[in-house]
Amino acid sequence: MGIAVRPAVLADAPAIHELLRFFAARHLLLARNLGDIYEHLRDFLVAVDDHAGVQACAALHLVNDQLAEVKSLAVAEASQGLGLGRMLVERACQEAQGWGLQRVFCLTYQVAFFEALGFHRVDRSRLPDKVWNECVRCDRFLDCDEVAMWRHLHPAA
Repeated sequence: MGIAVRPAVLADAPAIHELLRFFAARHLLLARNLGDIYEHLRDFLVAVDDHAGVQACAALHLVNDQLAEVKSLAVAEASQGLGLGRMLVERACQEAQGWGLQRVFCLTYQVAFFEALGFHRVDRSRLPDKVWNECVRCDRFLDCDEVAMWRHLHPAA
């Protein structure tokens, strides 16, 4: 399997939408409509197989001059266990570091995965209010059990 991680392009949007729809239906991440994906396409990275197309995606969303969110991380079931999620998160963190950001955070159910990548649990109250703009669209907003985590970045050389 020849996998390449790269920024998403227009042709990737429908595949990203399908990946996210699959996991949103299982309440593992927040659903995003296709229009929203096109609107934020520049935030997305994809892992693409030479023959099977988009196998994984993740977005890096800038929050302010110090913080970004890693979100919409999804790996196709057939490609899980290959390290694609790790590659996407590491690439997103490198990009954030290149921007000079201090931290990246995520809201997740996959605590052990993110801990293995150097993320630490953080109280949600430490995240800026604007982070919660998308949360109000979630059907579990008032009973959310996602874990807030962040990773400190080292200044780019």
